Amino acid sequence: MRYRIDSVRTRPGYRLWIRFADGVEGEGDLSDLVGKGVFARWEDPREFERAAIDQESGAVAWPGGIDVAPDALYHDIAGVTVD
Repeated sequence: MRYRIDSVRTRPGYRLWIRFADGVEGEGDLSDLVGKGVFARWEDPREFERAAIDQESGAVAWPGGIDVAPDALYHDIAGVTVD
């Protein structure tokens, strides 16, 4: 995987603070996902707060097989465009 996450913490408002293996760190806003498809679980903020790093994939993941691609988070946080 190109972008590996080393640390993650939930923040109010469905935001995540993330540090990547290359040292890039910052906050990503996932509030636009709440209530959509598998992210309907996040309508209960306690479910969002269960975020952790999946040790196998290096992605941010939640119980029930929910995850968010590290590359999308990296591009959002680092401010780089996707080719």
